Amino acid sequence: MERVVYDLNCEFCKLVTKEVKSYIVFEDEISLAFLDIKPLFPGHILLIPKNHFETFADIPVELIAPLFRNAKLLDLAVEKALKADGSFIAINNRISQSVSHLHIHIVPRRKGDGLKGFFWPRYPYKDKDEMVKIQQIIKDTLKSLNI
Repeated sequence: MERVVYDLNCEFCKLVTKEVKSYIVFEDEISLAFLDIKPLFPGHILLIPKNHFETFADIPVELIAPLFRNAKLLDLAVEKALKADGSFIAINNRISQSVSHLHIHIVPRRKGDGLKGFFWPRYPYKDKDEMVKIQQIIKDTLKSLNI
C-alpha cells in the first residue's frame, strides 16, 4: 500500500496514528474500525479508511471494494457478537458528519429498538468496562468468522 496521508487536524487521523486512544475492533492495511464513543446502541462501530478522505466521493475507486469488504465482515461480526436482529449501515457526507473524515456507521439493530427516522437518541455505554467488554466480543467474533 502507498504511504498513508493524514490530516493533522483530523480527530480520526489521530486515531489512526494512535495519538488518541480508541476502542479498536479491527485494523488492516487500509482501514480501522472502532467503537463509537456516542453510540446509537452498544456495539455501534465506525469504519474509516486510514488515508484521510473527507467524503465518499473523495475515496479512490480502488479502495471502495476492500473498504466495503471490511464493512461486510464487521456487519456480520457485530450482528453475531451482539445477537442483533439486523443492522443499520450508513455514511454521512458533510451534513451530519461530525468528523470530516469518511466513516461508515455499523449499528446493531433489534426489533422495537426505537430507532425511527433521523432523530436518533443515543444510548451511551455505562462505563469504560462495558466498552472494553463489547470491544472484545466483537474482536473475538471477527476471529471466529474465518472470512
